[in-house]
Amino acid sequence: MTTPLERVAADLARHGITGAVRELPQDVPTAAAAAEALGCEVGAIANSLVFNADGAPLLVLTSGAHKVDTKRVARLIGAAKVRRADPEFVFEATGQRVGGVAPTGHPAPIRTVVDAWLGKYDEVWAAAGLAHTVYPTTLDELVRVTGGTVAEVGD
Repeated sequence: MTTPLERVAADLARHGITGAVRELPQDVPTAAAAAEALGCEVGAIANSLVFNADGAPLLVLTSGAHKVDTKRVARLIGAAKVRRADPEFVFEATGQRVGGVAPTGHPAPIRTVVDAWLGKYDEVWAAAGLAHTVYPTTLDELVRVTGGTVAEVGD
């Protein structure tokens, strides 16, 4: 059996992503905690947030500086309702626990929307499957790895 971190690392390697996974000394379950630990702006943290979109999982990779506008996202994807998923729904969809959800390494592909704001940074940081693991990436890599759609998702 593989761990969430091993699945993420294997998926990143499969996509040719070369940014090394970094293990931090403590969990960084929020964008603010991650930014402080990494010494970067909170906007350069790519939060992996899972939503329930009419019963199906939806991954929104948003800048840590934004709050996701669920009505905007629902219109964007053509869903009647988009709401934050509960921890069990997140785990079932991703195989990862809230606070460490990565953009990849899930049991099956998840429909993904990537916050255009992340393109303002040359480097962003995303979780790597556990609450104390992160890796450096870019907007373009996030789109390539997830097959996501770039959009304005928050304010």
